[in-house]
Amino acid sequence: MASVFLYHVVGDLTVGKPEMVEFTDNETVEAAIRAIGESTDYGIAVWKRRSVHKGLIETAEMRHQRFVGILNPLDIVAFLARDDCLNDQEKALRTPVSEVIVPDNTLLKEVDPGTRLIDALEIMKHGVRRLLVPKSIGWRGMSKRFSILYNGKWLKNIDSNPNITIPSINRSSSSTPTIIRDKYCCLSREDVIRFLIGCLGALAPLPLSSISSLGAINPDYCSIEASAPAIEAALKIPREPSAFAVVDPTPDGQHKIIGEISASKLWKCDYLAAAWALANLSAGRFVTGVEDNLSSRCLPDLVAAGGGDGANSANGGRLIRQRTFSSRSIGFFNHNPSSQSFGVNRSMYRGRSVPLTCKTTSSLAAVMAQMLSHRATHVWVTEAENEEVLVGLVGYADILAAVTRPPAPPIPEAQ
Repeated sequence: MASVFLYHVVGDLTVGKPEMVEFTDNETVEAAIRAIGESTDYGIAVWKRRSVHKGLIETAEMRHQRFVGILNPLDIVAFLARDDCLNDQEKALRTPVSEVIVPDNTLLKEVDPGTRLIDALEIMKHGVRRLLVPKSIGWRGMSKRFSILYNGKWLKNIDSNPNITIPSINRSSSSTPTIIRDKYCCLSREDVIRFLIGCLGALAPLPLSSISSLGAINPDYCSIEASAPAIEAALKIPREPSAFAVVDPTPDGQHKIIGEISASKLWKCDYLAAAWALANLSAGRFVTGVEDNLSSRCLPDLVAAGGGDGANSANGGRLIRQRTFSSRSIGFFNHNPSSQSFGVNRSMYRGRSVPLTCKTTSSLAAVMAQMLSHRATHVWVTEAENEEVLVGLVGYADILAAVTRPPAPPIPEAQ
């Protein structure tokens, strides 16, 4: 077990974190889109409105019951891709978030700033995505030497561990943090990974080990064939991570990855354009884009909501202007590729639609750096010999499990 996990507490990671502003479930989808765009994370925590009772002090249990879940861009795009939402987009944008979000209050847990980092990692390994931490004043950042002693109290599991030697620390009343119970900040798994990548030396030799040797590759991923309708991705959105690999099956039963439909890829996109594309295009064309100059036979036009043509729109149907989808309209590309087929010359497509991949032989440090530099929740893993054949993915939970897994016992030498 790396000492960095024992000698740091959650409070060390919250220095400089902004105060959490609650987003309530009676807000509209349009407000949620703005909030996600302004957020430092690809998803926002959604809460029920706090009951106003004079003199009532909200407990941790009451606060946890008010937490609804985490709303991400893929949830919103999938909702806007429904037929009724496409027919009346203005009404869809005014829909309360409570009708869109999938409730799951197990995704957040409140912890004390003095919680050991190792205990926080154990919590996050089992599905918790955000830690709610009370803000404190007087907190001076990194623990001066060891953080196994915090606020004059022994931390969890310290007394029962004979292998930990407690240093002598002079604790004055002036250095004791004051907890502000009405103010909180949220600590995400990305924050933890960012902290760990600054402590790679303390994690040696794990950072330079391959993700394959560490058992960090998760073979259980969700995929959708490139020829299938993209709307299939909206039928059952995976929660961890919220991502589908768009694949091209090979004759030998393997999958070649050509793109992905995920919450992190759709962050800060044009939600209405993405929703229309999700409802009308194949998965392959959704991720690689259909350019503006394609003929109408390649891309169906939108017609009146009643199913008739423009002449019949006065008879109760709502006329929607014809439009062609472009990958640039949802922010997938930085330039204009000339290919008209998602299966041809894929090397020409470069931009946000290109999936973030690594090899089975990639080091853990390299994968962590990829995730942080691209603000991604996961990295798709391909074979070492073939960079297109998909074998699995590495997500936040897989990294946390790898860095906290006890080292394998040495193999005894044969006598």
